[in-house]
This record gives sequence, structure tokens and C-alpha cells, in this order.
Amino acid sequence: MTKPTARTTNSDTPKKDDISHRLYEDVLALLLGTMVVSLGVTLYSESVLVTGSTAGAALLIEHATGFSFGVIFFVINLPFYWLAYKRMGRAFTIKTFVAVGLVSIFSKLTPMMVDFTMLNPIYAAVAGGALMGIGLLMLFRHRAGLGGINILALYLQEHFGIRAGYFQLAVDMAILVIAFLTLPFDKVLLSILGAVVLNLIIAINHRPGRYLAAR
Repeated sequence: MTKPTARTTNSDTPKKDDISHRLYEDVLALLLGTMVVSLGVTLYSESVLVTGSTAGAALLIEHATGFSFGVIFFVINLPFYWLAYKRMGRAFTIKTFVAVGLVSIFSKLTPMMVDFTMLNPIYAAVAGGALMGIGLLMLFRHRAGLGGINILALYLQEHFGIRAGYFQLAVDMAILVIAFLTLPFDKVLLSILGAVVLNLIIAINHRPGRYLAAR
């Protein structure tokens, strides 16, 4: 009597349904993720710190000119949507456009709802970086980003296996070097600390093959 042959299954192979999200889940993730990011941005804005990517550029311009971060952030991201559409697909582009718009709005509304009478800059750097990293992670896992370098980072991760967090960390450091020309030395050091916290959260939790952001 022969033993029954063990039937091979593909249970270890993730199916599309395992990582797909329903519409209401995407909506909640976009709202909560951008709200968390905006709170981190507010901590940085109040403490005169900067971060990397297009958000960092927008914060630098805000500190230098006094213009609203939300408006600057929205405008800076406009050139990147074509790359997002061509490389990452229509769904990703639409979600990213919505996410950028929400961050622009929430970053304007948050200071009206939260008043910081005392804000330690070290706490602001670490907590702000962590909040932005967690918010970005939520967006990444629902096939969305915050434009700019985020789009390029996700594209490189999905097509070349380069960790999004590590790539962003390299670009963010380059942006923070420019900050030495406009901000006090101690503010830039704290900004670097926050950038490390932000990108470590993404690098540790967002790996190639998980929650793909393409079509």
C-alpha cells in the first residue's frame, strides 16, 4: 500500500488578495497617515528644523521666506506626478496626489488646533521624525507616497531591490547639508537626528516584496 503523496501548495506564496486593501481601508490610511505626517511636520516647523525629500525643501523655503509650507509642498511635488504615472501606475499617482494635498491642508490646520507653549527641540526632532516615518509607512503600505523622492525611492525598491529607506536617507543627508547654509548648526544636527529616525523606521519595516506600490 503506497503512502499518499504530499500535495504541494502555494500557501507560502503571497496572493494578491493577501496584500490588497478595500477602498475604505485606503481612505482611512490616507487620512490617518497624512494626519500623522502633518503633526510631525508641525513639530519641525515650530522648532525650525528640516527633514529630507520634498518636505525638507519645502520647510527650508518656509524658514527662508515665511511662505506657507502647505502651498510650497504642493507646488514642489507637481513635476513628479508624471514619473509616478509612467512608472508606478494611475492608482498610485492618484493616491499620492490626494496624500500630498491632504498633507498640505493638514499642515495648515494642525497649528490652529495644537499650541506648543514649550517644545524641546531634541524631542521635536526624534518625535517629529518618528511621526513622519510612521505616517509614510502607512501610505507606502497602501500604495501611496508623498511625491518627490518618495516616488523615486519606491520605484527603485520595486524594480531594483534598493531599500526605499536607505535611498531616502542618502538623499535626505544631501538636502540637510544644504541646510547648513541657512540654519544654525545645532538645528541642522537635530534635523539629521530626525532624518535618521524617520528613515530607519521605513528601512526596517518596509522591505522589497511587501506592499508593492506599482500597478
